Amino acid sequence: MHDKTLTELAASLEAGEFTSRELTEHLLARIARLDGELNSFITVTPERALADADAADAARARGEAGPLTGLPVAIKDLFCTEGVLTTAGSKMLANFVSPYDATVVERLKAAGTVSLGKANLDEFAMGSSNENSAFGAVKNPWDASAVPGGSSGGSAAAVAAGLAPAAMGTDTGGSIRQPAAFCGITGLKPTYGRVSRWGIIAYASSLDQAGPMARTAEDCALLMNAIAGHDHRDSTSVARGVPDYTAELGAPLAGLKIGLPVEHFGDGLDPAVEAAVREAVAVYESLGATVREVSLPHTHYAIPAYYVIAPAEASSNLSRYDGVRFGHRCKAPSDLIDLYKRSRAEGFGEEVKRRILIGTHTLSEGFFDAYYKKAQQV
Repeated sequence: MHDKTLTELAASLEAGEFTSRELTEHLLARIARLDGELNSFITVTPERALADADAADAARARGEAGPLTGLPVAIKDLFCTEGVLTTAGSKMLANFVSPYDATVVERLKAAGTVSLGKANLDEFAMGSSNENSAFGAVKNPWDASAVPGGSSGGSAAAVAAGLAPAAMGTDTGGSIRQPAAFCGITGLKPTYGRVSRWGIIAYASSLDQAGPMARTAEDCALLMNAIAGHDHRDSTSVARGVPDYTAELGAPLAGLKIGLPVEHFGDGLDPAVEAAVREAVAVYESLGATVREVSLPHTHYAIPAYYVIAPAEASSNLSRYDGVRFGHRCKAPSDLIDLYKRSRAEGFGEEVKRRILIGTHTLSEGFFDAYYKKAQQV
């Protein structure tokens, strides 16, 4: 069962080859057996998963099953999940149990999915290797000495290892796409505003976006059908209808034009990566697509702009973790300033501290216009 795609599992459930409970029990057993080495989950929720599976089986028996009913998923531990530990991979939130569901979690529940648990990540989604989690590094299922990519490394590793057929991730500067590539699965960063950010623990608000991770594009399309759409609780959510993302999957590629930016093939590109990209391009051309070289002349500003915008917004977003309302609190503070300083020093990891410091500097008086405002213009 664990070798099947989300789409294949849906067909098997519909055909009665096995029940959602049987599928869920099989995956929970694999997690118990294999994840001790991979560390792809922070929290596994077997009781909740089996209850979800039983509800899905009952809905199917009543003839009320949808495309995702009874299909298990893992949720990156950046999404608030009611009644479940939501840590953001940080000591700062090691004991935080969310009182509500993020919109994405809410919509997956409404679609009848089964939540297996919360996937590991770089702390507050800050990292590219999933080595920055307060709950330990995640291993790549194909090679335990290699990293799975980050920050959604736990989600990618869980899918690649057959612990979950699909997972939810978030992407601020590559955090879905990179681990998907490192682990050999499919990941999609939707257009900003296409999927609600409400209930996702914020890193950089003008860049963060939630998206699906699975084995195939078809599986990601199925998930997009469930999670995309306007949300009045998210002021950056786009008020636009949701198309059927699976509708065009089988369409011919004749007439499709693909632009290949020349700037992406410069110094620093690994020859093996370039070869893989060129091979994919050749497949598209063989299927009827037209490929043209294009130029994106501002590409070289992308990383500098990211490393101003993201830390600046992180500095602002993470100021709420002060030891007062929720999150880690130091023991026996001498006064309010001591409470702030020691709670934050103890609760945040080194990478998070670095980004907060960078962001605070770029937002400070005399630097805001020169750095943050200019990066936003870029």
